Formats: sequence, C-alpha cells, structure tokens
Amino acid sequence: MSVTAGAPFRRGAPSFLSWIPTGRGTTLTIYIVKRLLWMIPVLFFVIVITFVLMHLAPGSPWDREGRQLSPQVVENLNIKYGLDKPLWQQFLIYVWGVIHFDFGDSLRQPGQHVSDLILVSWPYTFTLGAVTFILLVPIGIGLGVIAALRQNSLVDYTALGLATAAASTPNFVVGIFLIIIFALGMNKLTGGTFYFPTGGMPSPFNPFQVELIMPVITLGALPTAYIARLTRSSTLDTLRQDFVRTAWAKGLKARLVVIRHVLKNSLIPVVTALGPTFAFLITGSFITETLFSIPGIGRTFVSSIAARDYTVILGTTILFALLIALVNLVVDVLYVFIDPRVRLTE
Repeated sequence: MSVTAGAPFRRGAPSFLSWIPTGRGTTLTIYIVKRLLWMIPVLFFVIVITFVLMHLAPGSPWDREGRQLSPQVVENLNIKYGLDKPLWQQFLIYVWGVIHFDFGDSLRQPGQHVSDLILVSWPYTFTLGAVTFILLVPIGIGLGVIAALRQNSLVDYTALGLATAAASTPNFVVGIFLIIIFALGMNKLTGGTFYFPTGGMPSPFNPFQVELIMPVITLGALPTAYIARLTRSSTLDTLRQDFVRTAWAKGLKARLVVIRHVLKNSLIPVVTALGPTFAFLITGSFITETLFSIPGIGRTFVSSIAARDYTVILGTTILFALLIALVNLVVDVLYVFIDPRVRLTE
C-alpha cells in the first residue's frame, strides 16, 4: 500500500508562510515527486513488453486483404521505416525518439505523425469519458447511500435491481436498445421531428452535445452500477461502527451524521475504485465509439492492432499507461484529504 495510517502532522504555520511546504506538505511533495520519477521505469517496461509482444504477433504492417505487395515494395517500405534493422536497434531508436517526444509516423497512414493522430482522436474520448464520470459519481454514490440508509426497503430493492440489471447487461446491448427506443422509435413516433442522433460528435471538448446522451448512458451504465453497489456495501459497514451509533445517540441531525460521519468514512474504498474507473473511461471504449461512430482513441487503438501499425500501437499504449499511473497517483493523494489519519510514506 502506498498509504499508511498514522497521526497527521501538526499544523499552525503563519498564513504568510502557507506557500512553503512544511510538515505534512513536505511529505506529500516528496511522495508525489517520487511517484512521478517511478513512472519513468514503469513506462520503459511498458514499452519493452509492448514492443516484444507486437513483434511476436504474426503478420506485418504491409499485409493487405485480397492482395499482397510485391517483395520489392515490402523491402523498400521496411527500409523507409527502419524495419529492416535488428529488433534491438529498432527498440533503441524508438526509445530515443520517445525521450525526445517523437513517437514516429504511422505505418499505415503515410505522412500522419502518431502524436497528431492521438491529439485528434483522444479529445473525443476524453470528453465522452469525463462527462460520463462527472455524471456517474453523484448518481452511483447517491444510489448507494440511499439504498444503505433504507436497507431492505422498496428503495433499496429498486436501487439494487437497477444496479444488477445495468451490471449484467453488456454495453453494446444497452447501446442498441437506446438506439431502437430513442432514435428509431422516437423518430417514428414524432414523424421525424424529435429523436436522439446516433452518430458522431460534432466537436471535441464540448460536453453539451445532444449526441453525447446515448453514448454516455451506454458507457456509464456498468461503472455506475458498480460504484452504487460498492458505496452501499461500504456505507452499511460504516453505519454499524460505534462512532456512528454514538452520533445517533447524541441526537445529531440525520444530515449531519450522514455527511460528516458516514459518507466521509465510507468513501475511501469508493475513491479507490473511482481511480481505475476514470482511467478506463478516458482511455476509450471501442464498442461504444464504434456503435455511435465516435472517432475516439479506442477505435484508433483497436484499428492499429488489426493493421499492425506498430508506432500507433506503441504511442497509444504509452498514453494509456501514463494516464493510469497519473490517475492512481491522484487517488493516493486524495486519501490524505478524505481521511486525516492517512499519512503518505516518503
């Protein structure tokens, strides 16, 4: 674990010195710097594993369905992109390029730099994932808390039923169902005057697009159900603790007990799950992006694997690994602010 329980550092520094990291702030700063430095070997080993597996897979970037390129053309392409060199030399050249933030050119899209492809496709995925995450957090946590506070009631059974149904239904089934009801059905019902569009996103970084409604529901159904069930379980466990019983016995208001004592102490396992969930959402869902024709990074990554586009595969894998590492770091830091008893080890 990257966090250990312990007494928090004492506070009380003058306000005009608050910008200087002292005590707990120093520990937190050192911890963040260490974690950032550890990302370097992590990314290196990700590159090594991806590079080896990529070249062990059968096929080459020059394979074509229905027709094959001549040996002379394949040889010329290998020379152009450096694939004629020994693998160890190709690896060193690629790592040297990554150090200089040069991820090479796409092998299947001549003239397209990998960085440009990622910068074009990832904003669509990030917008979809961020909007989904912003909505699923209050919905999932809210359903879980309400279900726990009304355990074994109709509200609890309804919330559990919805969560179970959402968790048990594949997202492509959810997406197809939404298209049939809210696109085709409403189009037919209203005579074409009102329906939800099913294809694409007009622009990235715009969360207020009607085209996002069905993709967000499709992508967020499963993680929302998971967060709701996890919150319910954690809240029920917290409600059984002695300090909560003491708070009720003191006659404190229900809202105060829930917010200050119950919710705050039941959030740690939820925050732990929210980190990987956010990383999953912003790294793309191939099924959702394909179903709703969203030109996101998920479709780009899967297409590059099918086409053996080595540089795009490596570039997107590095992006995914970096995002996951950063999200996990943010989650560990959030522990300190959620629970003062948690102290990060230097």
